[in-house]
Amino acid sequence: MANRLIFVLVFLSINIYAQKDSLQVGDSYWEDQLYINVSYNILDNQPEEVSKSGFSFGFSGGYIKDIPFVKSGKMAFGIGLGYGFDSYNHRLKVVEGEPANFQIDNGITNNKLVLHNIEMPIQFRWRSSTVNTYSFWRFYTGIKLSYNISNNFTYDEAGIKIDISNFTEYNKFQTGLILSAGYGTFNFHMYYGLTPIFKNASLNGNKIDTNIIRFGLSFYLL
Repeated sequence: MANRLIFVLVFLSINIYAQKDSLQVGDSYWEDQLYINVSYNILDNQPEEVSKSGFSFGFSGGYIKDIPFVKSGKMAFGIGLGYGFDSYNHRLKVVEGEPANFQIDNGITNNKLVLHNIEMPIQFRWRSSTVNTYSFWRFYTGIKLSYNISNNFTYDEAGIKIDISNFTEYNKFQTGLILSAGYGTFNFHMYYGLTPIFKNASLNGNKIDTNIIRFGLSFYLL
């Protein structure tokens, strides 16, 4: 079974490169891509009482279908599907209830929020590529839709680990603006969340409107 799988992968790779080599200048082309994002994460618009959060990070990856709308292929739409993982060190203690709320408690440690999301990036894509050029300038912008499949708040309190899974007030459906720009394999990317991450959460009676900002590097694999 393993030998058959290796044979199929090698055959497909040879076939793809053969198709690329057969393209001539002026032919239309698509740049379907695998993507990987590595990011530094920020919880923005936090309550005034909250000090800066600790180091937070994330990564995501998936596949983008390229749909050119000019013959040169330099402008296109991209529609993708992928998976995202995010880890946040934050300063809020989750207090479950109806509705749930938060407290500030300097006595707790290892306070983290871990997210697993399904993502759908939708992009307008401009690039300086041609059918025979594989390193080029690119500028991709658009929106990213995400659906949270799992969220976990964990912290240590008096030597006891508290784990709160699938917090009801976490906003499962979120939308954000995305930007990716660069040359060749390495590209800068940024995400700005338009949707607050909580639906009905408060601190000292005030609603929490925290949103997510990510920035880092994108890698595109043809």
